Amino acid sequence: MAQHNEAPIRVGLLGAGTVGSQTARLLVEQRDELSQRIGRDIELVGVACLDPDEVDFPWIDRSLLTSDTMAVATNADIVVELIGGLEPARTFVLAAIESGASVVTANKALLAKYGPEIYQAAEAKGVDIYFEAAVGGAIPIVRPLRESLVGDKVTSMLGIVNGTTNYILDEMTTKGLDFDVALKDAQAKGYAEADPTGDIEGHDAANKAAIMATLGFHANVGIDDVTVEGITKVTADDIAAATAEHKVVKLLAVVENGETGVSARVYPALIDENHPLASVHGSFNAVFVKAEAADDLMFYGRGAGGAPTASAVVGDVVTVARHIAQGCTGPAITLYNDLPKAPIEASKAAFAVRFVIHDKPGVLAAIAEEFAKRGVSINGVNQDLKPTLHEPGYSGELQQLRLVTHLTDEVTLRETVEAVCQLDFVTGEPSILRVL
Repeated sequence: MAQHNEAPIRVGLLGAGTVGSQTARLLVEQRDELSQRIGRDIELVGVACLDPDEVDFPWIDRSLLTSDTMAVATNADIVVELIGGLEPARTFVLAAIESGASVVTANKALLAKYGPEIYQAAEAKGVDIYFEAAVGGAIPIVRPLRESLVGDKVTSMLGIVNGTTNYILDEMTTKGLDFDVALKDAQAKGYAEADPTGDIEGHDAANKAAIMATLGFHANVGIDDVTVEGITKVTADDIAAATAEHKVVKLLAVVENGETGVSARVYPALIDENHPLASVHGSFNAVFVKAEAADDLMFYGRGAGGAPTASAVVGDVVTVARHIAQGCTGPAITLYNDLPKAPIEASKAAFAVRFVIHDKPGVLAAIAEEFAKRGVSINGVNQDLKPTLHEPGYSGELQQLRLVTHLTDEVTLRETVEAVCQLDFVTGEPSILRVL
């Protein structure tokens, strides 16, 4: 153990769930080595949880367990917040900062909603706030944005940042499963929560997109600034059509600092099977960063799981502990850019639109006319795919019509699709996917 006269650096842990328990394990089992790296002894002094009687991990001394979360939050040098959610996590984090403690958290929802308030409180109190695990689990993406690229200008980021949806889309692609079946499979294997709403509706990825944009662009980009679309409307027909065109469907988080302002979006998109993101499977995540001087960078690794996430958490604890041992703090979160938020109509993309239609003459011409009326240029047409659905009361043949557009704005595209759906030979729900 590190030999120093100073008192140990005290770590208080809020939460003993999947990530919290693994964080405690690393802090306890690797205490001697971590202390050597820090240059001062480090000690876990408290673990707050809802019911201490239900926590039974051999590496956690039962005398450390307590249900008094505020006591742990205000009696440590470093407070590790792994409760999740907005409240009471926000209250405990701010109380910890006010008490003079530095904070390490993996709470993406908290930072996406209340990040600026927390960053300002930490700076005013002269303590650290670190959160590597809040975006990519074990992937080091926060620190490069916060430190390594601070001398550059980040212009955009694109990534797969949610393992649950990535696993579901993988299963739909490789096994031909419908969304509901793939979701149940993910839940059975522990890849999806009992209530998967936050993942499959894109909210988890949106929180991460907000944090990435805030750090990368040095601007206040909150969760309310992120446009979100999940994967619940992606069907087996969408996957089959993508496969036929040598593409895959991925849920992407995309943030850009363009001429019209900052945009942050989460949506399912078609990407070419040879694109590096196409090979990101299961719980793995990947983030592409584009900067003016550094150009293209890619970060890849485990984006979820107790041990991988705990690795990032403990890495932050060691960094903060070093600062305490050296009598300093890390760089503040600078939000000096008052950047406008780009209007949705300013966002242009190519889209793949799939309709289910009655198979009869004149249909394609009528649909093409609706696109032409609104200035939406068609780049390609595929009429060879058979749909899996059937229209009640219609005895004729149904067919899928898939159109790929040139670049257009989303507002015009959706108005066009709505007009096409009013035609009497179009049935069912249309599918709209962006093409990367």
